[in-house]
Amino acid sequence: MASRGRSGRATGRGRGRDYEPRSGPSSTSVWSSRGRDVPGQSRQPASHSQQEVPPPSTSSSVLQVQQLGREMEEKFSLHRPDSGPLPPKRPGFGKIGMTCYVKANHFIVEVADKDFFQYNVNIAPEVASKGVCRAIISELVRLYGESHLGKRTPAYDGRKSLYTAGPLPFKSKEFVVLLSEKDGGASSSKRGDREFKVTLKYASQLDMYHLRQFLQGVQSDNNPQDIIQVLDTVLRHMPSSNYTVVGRSFFHPSLCISDDPRSGRGDLSDGLEYWRGYYQSLRPTQLGLSLNIDLSARAFFDPILVTEFVQKHFYRDMSRPLSDQDRIKVKKALRGVKVHLVHLQHSRSYKITGISNRPASQTMFTLDDKKTTISVAQYFHEKYDVIVKHPNLPCLQAGSDSKPIYLPMEFCKIVEGQRYTKKLNEKQVTNLLRATCQRPNERENGIQKIFKANKFKEVPIVNEFGMTISSELARVPARVLPAPILNYHPSGKEVIVDPRMGQWNMINKKMINGARVDAWACINFSTKLNRNVPYDFCNELVSMCNSKGMAFNPRPILDIKFANPNQIEKALTEVHKESMKELASNNCPHKQLQLLIIILPDMGGSYGRIKRMCETELGIISQCCQPRQAVKMQKQYCENVSLKINVKIGGRNSVLDAAVHKKIPFLTDKVTIVFGADVTHPQPGDDSSPSIAAVVASMDWPEVTKYRCLISAQSHREEIIEDLYKRDPNEQGSVHKSMIMDHLKAFRRSTGLKPDRIIFYRDGVSEGQFSQVLLYEVDAIRKACASLQPGYLPPITFVVVQKRHHTRFFPENNRRDMMDRSGNILPGTVVDRGICHPSEFDFFLNSHAGIQGTSRPAHYHVLYDENNFTADGLQMLTNSLCYTYARCTRAVSLVPPAYYAHLAAFRARYYIEGDGSDSGSSSGSHRIQEGVAQLRHLPAVKDNVMNVMFFC
Repeated sequence: MASRGRSGRATGRGRGRDYEPRSGPSSTSVWSSRGRDVPGQSRQPASHSQQEVPPPSTSSSVLQVQQLGREMEEKFSLHRPDSGPLPPKRPGFGKIGMTCYVKANHFIVEVADKDFFQYNVNIAPEVASKGVCRAIISELVRLYGESHLGKRTPAYDGRKSLYTAGPLPFKSKEFVVLLSEKDGGASSSKRGDREFKVTLKYASQLDMYHLRQFLQGVQSDNNPQDIIQVLDTVLRHMPSSNYTVVGRSFFHPSLCISDDPRSGRGDLSDGLEYWRGYYQSLRPTQLGLSLNIDLSARAFFDPILVTEFVQKHFYRDMSRPLSDQDRIKVKKALRGVKVHLVHLQHSRSYKITGISNRPASQTMFTLDDKKTTISVAQYFHEKYDVIVKHPNLPCLQAGSDSKPIYLPMEFCKIVEGQRYTKKLNEKQVTNLLRATCQRPNERENGIQKIFKANKFKEVPIVNEFGMTISSELARVPARVLPAPILNYHPSGKEVIVDPRMGQWNMINKKMINGARVDAWACINFSTKLNRNVPYDFCNELVSMCNSKGMAFNPRPILDIKFANPNQIEKALTEVHKESMKELASNNCPHKQLQLLIIILPDMGGSYGRIKRMCETELGIISQCCQPRQAVKMQKQYCENVSLKINVKIGGRNSVLDAAVHKKIPFLTDKVTIVFGADVTHPQPGDDSSPSIAAVVASMDWPEVTKYRCLISAQSHREEIIEDLYKRDPNEQGSVHKSMIMDHLKAFRRSTGLKPDRIIFYRDGVSEGQFSQVLLYEVDAIRKACASLQPGYLPPITFVVVQKRHHTRFFPENNRRDMMDRSGNILPGTVVDRGICHPSEFDFFLNSHAGIQGTSRPAHYHVLYDENNFTADGLQMLTNSLCYTYARCTRAVSLVPPAYYAHLAAFRARYYIEGDGSDSGSSSGSHRIQEGVAQLRHLPAVKDNVMNVMFFC
């Protein structure tokens, strides 16, 4: 079998024998082009090597796609069938940039060379709660540790696996454990101790060989994740017993990051509080194993009376009865929450399952004698000698529907330490951000405090497993990449811009391609603005647009409309119809508005409705503005809005100087299209709404600043983008949906060129999904290309972009020359040594300047590379693209195509959910099949909107 790429790997950096050569007329012909050019972009003549030829037959395309599918399945099946293909090896380290050192929130871990033993755990009756499972095993170790476990301290993952640093004196053994009520042993119907039967059965013996090979950079099919899981479980053993566990994080009010002992918790408002905590994860790196620790905070229910919570959370007068709608809201907010009764000295906890339909004075049940029927209010008075002061309120329901337990709200107090999983309101988000926003030196000190508080050197189980953890943050080499030069229009006083500290401004500059706006209007939904404010604001905004290089007609085609904020859809429709009529009567070349400026209502909650109406029903490009900004009429605000308007109409604000002169390796040497993709999922607790995928693609070359977007709804919480390439089996294999094909055709219409290279930045993928995304999405891209023309297989580089990680960098020794004004590391800082993957092609890039808090670098991980990128090539390209973000004059933290896809996916969420929708439940479970069955329709974005950067 022919070698493919480096080390004979199927997904390496070479191309191998399965690919057609890129030279010759057969590989450079193009598909037929139809439709309009992208607005604001002139067609470029095709070069000699881009001559158009008749389109291929459908059958030949179908055959090639089928062959590609078989090839992908065959080559991927040869490598790690359990986890998918191997990503490419690191091509070397980057060399460009000023060298320096930074500190990372990683603590290096050394492990003795010894074997570990895994035992399967079976608990009967089955227990759903990890906390209760831990309590059971903890009690088992207390009772039988010395007599039956050989005095070993096992590490337990809370589910089915238990690990020891040596063999237990049996292969399989059953234990009986009694768990007291306070530890979670009581069921919903019984009180007192509960009996569990626990079976420990030998599963496997694990050694360190493959892990040591992996850490030395040896790539093989033997995944060392199992041994890493053992060691991670050991390090999580102590905090899992002492703190509230949420995913990979631990929370507790006692976890203080400052000298104030009260700083471990704080008020979030409306019946919620935050607890401070920390994230912890063991990771394989070039320095060896490292313990990644980062600070975090999470929303929890305030441990208050339920009546107090309802009053605060819903702003309710508790002296009045709840309406049916109020009852449903309370039920959604409290379902699954545990409470205990305050009138009893030793009360068990109850999990809320619902709300009674009637108030406490009318909710009746039968006593144990099965003869007497009594109301809940009367029962509590007779049984406990307490008077229900709010008999008009419904009862909380615990237990099942067949055997309900009714509890008056006013006697129930929320049990401390319960995580709030619903969406936070704006005030709560602000309070949580304020609590977690820490300058780099404060965050670094807080991480050190957390590490010291855990006292890993004194934890017996850590020592028993032979683990030693450095007490210092890892010191890693870094480089600061140079900022790219930007070009503006020659008519401005400043044409060439050399950004400093990741930012610049628009003073004395004009947009490189200013758009022309002839037909526009304005509608005002604010009732608090003086009548002259919208006129003055529009004049200021239009003046700013013209001064920055746009050709903006100073007169709207309609007089400014003052509309009722309660009739948004009606007002927008009227403006649309009136403007079309006005344009037709004046023989204007435009059939409808190019731009609608909208001053939003004073109250929030209408932005999503406006965008859905404009973009999916009317086909209008809109620019929404806050009333308070319209009053201020600040030049900086108008300047920022002008940048957004220009790209929405089809213009470009600036371009990379190196791109214009075709001096960017791997981008300008041959025709390249850059994709960005993201999938957004419903909020926690929502078990029916679809996930939404957005794919953007560059529509200009070599500048790569203008993007087009496609969005698609897909199965509930499905991360793989389903519509990258699809076939309809009912039409003899004809293409049903293909976002990739659609974008490639649009690129051809826009530039007159066919891409010879594809770079794909994929956002939102976790490490556990790498192999799935690589297997299905790369395959979909290749099939989409082959469907357009037999033999058309442009080389692909597929890069996953991650922002939801916990690695942070800090300037070494707080050197002022190595930090920006916020105290963060310099923009352009790249790290590809030390705490990166031992063998694969990845790097951290802090492309932006910090504003407040600690900067979060983006992590880029190459999953597939047919373009033979060098480390410098990909790092410099990515950093340069971060300076082309259209909405501001700053380098951004995420490469723009991925950023735009993220914005577009969230925009599309408005199309099906509106503003601030709350369709979730507090259970946190996800009924996948039900979600698919109820997949909601995603309205289509109008063509004239889709072809411009409407999402900016």
